[in-house]
Amino acid sequence: MRSKPSDARLIDLFLDMLAAEQGAGENTLAAYRRDLSDLSEFLVRQRQSVAVAETQNLRDYLADLDTRGFKSSSVARRLSALRHLFRFLLSERIRSDDPAAILSGPKRGRTLPKVLSIADVDRMLRKAKELTEAPGASVLRRLRAMRLYCLLEVLYATGLRVSELVSLPRSAARHDARMIVVRGKGGKERLVPLNDASRQAMSDYLAAMESQKGGRKSSAVTAKWLFPSFGESGHLTRQHFARDLKELATAAGLAPRLVSPHVLRHAFASHLLHNGADLRIVQTLLGHTDISTTQIYTHVVEERLKSLVRDLHPLAEK
Repeated sequence: MRSKPSDARLIDLFLDMLAAEQGAGENTLAAYRRDLSDLSEFLVRQRQSVAVAETQNLRDYLADLDTRGFKSSSVARRLSALRHLFRFLLSERIRSDDPAAILSGPKRGRTLPKVLSIADVDRMLRKAKELTEAPGASVLRRLRAMRLYCLLEVLYATGLRVSELVSLPRSAARHDARMIVVRGKGGKERLVPLNDASRQAMSDYLAAMESQKGGRKSSAVTAKWLFPSFGESGHLTRQHFARDLKELATAAGLAPRLVSPHVLRHAFASHLLHNGADLRIVQTLLGHTDISTTQIYTHVVEERLKSLVRDLHPLAEK
């Protein structure tokens, strides 16, 4: 009789599938490994294993997480990981059942993202533009200001993840480009449209780069990145952009704690939905694989529908 494969072996098989079929990145795989290794250690103490664990064993594990003081969000993440694992084992016929199928997770409300108003974003764009035209600024200072303004215009126009934004190739700023190809999570590509303001900002920024130091090419100018680092090789880092953005927020009279690249991505999505965009379209633009991720913005749609009924219904109170 063949012996059951070890927990470590089953977890490795599952992670190999995530990497090969779903393009999961290193951070995602490491998080799954941590969560599932913790499950395995618990099952060993119960004289069980992943290959033969029953639903009650998994319920006991979730209860143990609660005893250890895990937040509901962390318990929900662990539950999601083990559900994916057992679904995989069933599909591969390693198990003949799925003991996690009927498990229910902790009740928790999804935290609504911080969102800047359209007026707030306008203030930041105006201030960023002003900084590009500051009198007496050095060439490098003006170039940095133009880079920040370009980053802000492109981010608000596209809703890109910050990692996608800072790693855009130089070819994204082609003069005739109406769309850019973005490589997102798992190496998946999507098309994202550009508006006139972002295209103009990219054009002006590249022109300034190419004219730096009287036309002499620097490593930054000749780099393959649209937003190269001026201090060293490679592109601008996410951390550097986030710091610049907070400094800009302060200069624009906004609380820096309320501003980040991710908050601007939320603003992009929320403002589109508020102005009538379809949730599925926003899902595509954001690069969300699952519509449930985009549904965190449902409150925006609900508020818009309420206002439409209030303003347009013939029997609504005036």
